[in-house]
Amino acid sequence: MLTAAQIRAARGLLSWSQPVLAKASGVSLPTIVRMESAVGPGRSSAANVDAVRRALETAGVVFLEGDDVVGPGVRLKPIG
Repeated sequence: MLTAAQIRAARGLLSWSQPVLAKASGVSLPTIVRMESAVGPGRSSAANVDAVRRALETAGVVFLEGDDVVGPGVRLKPIG
């Protein structure tokens, strides 16, 4: 499950603003703001969460699943 922190971190890695993510994903800016807030993406439609994930992955973000020791995270795809 994608978390609010992962979305914010992914945007940070890409130096994207919320409006840039909204445009890249086709999801409204208020929805992006809500997904990154304490409400999180869990209250958004599956289609919107998928669109945000796909936009970030297309730009080079890899989402990392969490485990008992380390929580979920993000990184950029290796270049090359």
